[in-house]
Amino acid sequence: NKRKIAIFIGSRANYGTGKAVMKAVKDHPSLILQTIVGASALLDHYGEVVKLIEADGFTIDARVHMLIEGASPLTMAKTTGIGMSELATAYDNLKPDVVIAVGDRFEVLAAAAAAAYMNIPLAHIMGGEISGTIDESIRHAITKLAHIHFPSSEAAKKRIIQMGERPEMIFAVGCPRMDLIRDILEKKKLDLSFEGVGAGAIDITKPFLFVSQHSVTTEFGSGEKDINAILDALTELKIQTIMLWPNSDAGSEDVSRGIRKFRERTKDNPPFPLHIFKNLPVHNYFHLMNSTACMIGNSSSLLREGSFIGTPGVLVGSRQQGRDRSENVIAVKHDKKEIVAAIKKQLKHGKYKSNHSYGKGDAGKNIAAVLVKVKPDIQKLFREIKHNGL
Repeated sequence: NKRKIAIFIGSRANYGTGKAVMKAVKDHPSLILQTIVGASALLDHYGEVVKLIEADGFTIDARVHMLIEGASPLTMAKTTGIGMSELATAYDNLKPDVVIAVGDRFEVLAAAAAAAYMNIPLAHIMGGEISGTIDESIRHAITKLAHIHFPSSEAAKKRIIQMGERPEMIFAVGCPRMDLIRDILEKKKLDLSFEGVGAGAIDITKPFLFVSQHSVTTEFGSGEKDINAILDALTELKIQTIMLWPNSDAGSEDVSRGIRKFRERTKDNPPFPLHIFKNLPVHNYFHLMNSTACMIGNSSSLLREGSFIGTPGVLVGSRQQGRDRSENVIAVKHDKKEIVAAIKKQLKHGKYKSNHSYGKGDAGKNIAAVLVKVKPDIQKLFREIKHNGL
């Protein structure tokens, strides 16, 4: 019998990582893909990612409305609770043989915990990494709930072993986002219809900056001040800029408020062309990373996809502290002068060589091949590590 593989997509970041795996599972003759979409991926406020999923040819098997608006620690906790309840119902209806949890966002913990309680084997993609914020705790918690592990790097694999997981259930296949990048940059073209908001036309044939800044959940309330430091730096540089609205993490309203105030304050005399998007199709996002003179912010894509593409990047603040990175990134504090200096340095340097520390672009098919044959035990066992050996 074919194995039914359910994947939960709760955000644009989830889909960016999960898409290559979804395609590989869908195309495999021994597997059946079940797609569950929930949280911010269903909402227009965050770009209605579900429409992108359908446009890419995937069938939505379940829609899970679970996101409580408010973007605070309280609403994150409540969303996770509602998600566990609703996802349990979805699993009960779909009867998957394996559930895939992607990454470390708060709603993913609901998908993982519900599967664990229902004795459904759980596969986790992107475990074993180090970043910061609440994502750190959620990521490691999902690792301890999971039966099958697909870390993106050898360093992440070693950390999962240190956490007491069975080495034979850990498959360092690389990050599936690299699959998409390789395919997209080879086959697709940038197709920006500029449906976002902002003053001034953006000419992507000329140098432009690309900003993706999210809240830091463990520094709740700092979002407006943080985005203002970036906007002040952009005002000094006066280079045309494309920006994404923040995701749904606690504190995102603070970041959004800073952007809205800036637009209102400068609407009559914009200091530089600025265009803002709720969401971008994955192929446009990666093409912008490939074309931008410099990417600024605190998205993990700066470190992951950015290293593969060679994107000059300025990592601002603590959101990704500790995450493995390559030479394409300069890390700075939320300080206007530091941000300006780092951007100028990256503009002078230009594109970096591609780094394959997060994989070569074949993770999706490797994950599908493992899912066909792997036979995990439902009962989790802690593996003791003797002496200093791994």
